[in-house]
Amino acid sequence: MIRAGLVVFLVLAAAVAILALTGDPGRASIVWLGWRADMTAAAAVLITGLGALLATVVWRTLIWILEAPQRAERARAESRRRQANEVLTRGFLAVAAGDGSEARRLAGKAVDLAVETPGLARVLAAQAAEAAGDPAAVHAAYTAMLGFPEMRLAGHKGLMQLALAQGDRDAALRHAEEAFGQARTARWAWRALLEAKLEAGQWEPALDLVKSALDRRVVSPLVAERARAALLAATAAQLEHAPEPKARARALDCAVEAARLQPGFAPGVVMAARLLARDGKAQRAAATLEQAWKVAPHPALYLAYRDLRTDETPKTRAARLIELAGQNPTHRESRILYVEQALIAGDAPAAAEAARALDGEPVTARIAGLMARVAYAGARPDDARLWMARGMSAPHEPDWSDLDPEGRAFAYHASDWARLVATFAETGELIHPRLERQERSLSELPELPLSYADGAALLGADAQEPLLYPIEEHPFAEDEPPAPEPPAAPQRRAPARRRLASAPRAAK
Repeated sequence: MIRAGLVVFLVLAAAVAILALTGDPGRASIVWLGWRADMTAAAAVLITGLGALLATVVWRTLIWILEAPQRAERARAESRRRQANEVLTRGFLAVAAGDGSEARRLAGKAVDLAVETPGLARVLAAQAAEAAGDPAAVHAAYTAMLGFPEMRLAGHKGLMQLALAQGDRDAALRHAEEAFGQARTARWAWRALLEAKLEAGQWEPALDLVKSALDRRVVSPLVAERARAALLAATAAQLEHAPEPKARARALDCAVEAARLQPGFAPGVVMAARLLARDGKAQRAAATLEQAWKVAPHPALYLAYRDLRTDETPKTRAARLIELAGQNPTHRESRILYVEQALIAGDAPAAAEAARALDGEPVTARIAGLMARVAYAGARPDDARLWMARGMSAPHEPDWSDLDPEGRAFAYHASDWARLVATFAETGELIHPRLERQERSLSELPELPLSYADGAALLGADAQEPLLYPIEEHPFAEDEPPAPEPPAAPQRRAPARRRLASAPRAAK
């Protein structure tokens, strides 16, 4: 109303100013009910404007009086809203602090005050009951949420968690299935169902569940792809040793599909390469391993690639391993592989040169064992023993722990596969169950002696017997006579070269 009055006043002032500037005040006559009023035009404008302003003031005053009850109601509602927000805030803070009694008291007040947000009041009531440790009240609160379409997911999740806390897995799965069956579902329901099927080793139903979640956009395509690859690898591991030919063929198809979906998933790739080689498709197995090495090198990939052929000379095998390392030459595993292939080829200088690229790597048992082999190949047994001593106290590499003492890669139990699938699907990372259980893995240290063998001659690189205790030349003082020379020892014939107890074994 104030703004309208200002507008009217400005219009009147402009009109009066215009009339004054023209120099002609004008004439205005008004005849009404037998009355006649003569005045100037400026006076007529002022009277008309003031009358309009007065009428507006009267009208707005009348409306303000009539709207007084509504204003009072809005004020009371706003006050209740502020009180409800304060009570809800204090209630959730009490839940976070673990004060169950205070949270339940505030939840009771919120039910009366939070008329516009009943959902928050019900959630507070349920969480307050949880904080107070009252399972019956928790069940009642979450069950009440099922009657509201927008709160059903929250109700099912709360009831599922309550059932899990009480050890009732069947009821928990029932609530997860009901939540996943709704048109608008949540990821937690899919994850609960997936974990249940993984725990039971039901790989095929888990694959169907992943496909359903992808179709309904519950999970992203990347998560679904990783889950499918891991599940297909688990299926292949389950069917690999089945007596039925159809089952073994199914295992091959699953492993190949897993390697295609996720070349960086080493368990699926190793499984595919092994089954392809068994099926007489060594070239395809090699291509699969090379593609995986480009994405994510793993020691199990190197061992599988090495063992694809058993009818080749060491130099041929070393040349083939160079091709694998060249797929990802800057990776740590490739630098290790360059050392391995040089040892296999029997080229000690090349192995020592390749080992220099690992100088900045943290010393693990595997690195120490590799350096010990390089030292023995270079006829440096003392250095090899030092590396062996360091390797005995060095930490183990997680990836190397995926190999059991017999050299089998990813020989996991069903429970290990279940955890591997769940973790890889969510994060894309491998877990290492054998490392977690501190189980023995394929030996990282070569079988070399830690001390000199009695009576064993130590030969140098030139196949000659060196002095065991080299004599350093020290100048004598001028006032000290030189020590008498000992009698010359009888000339001894150099022994024939033979394999020593401390000699290195052939590189594996």
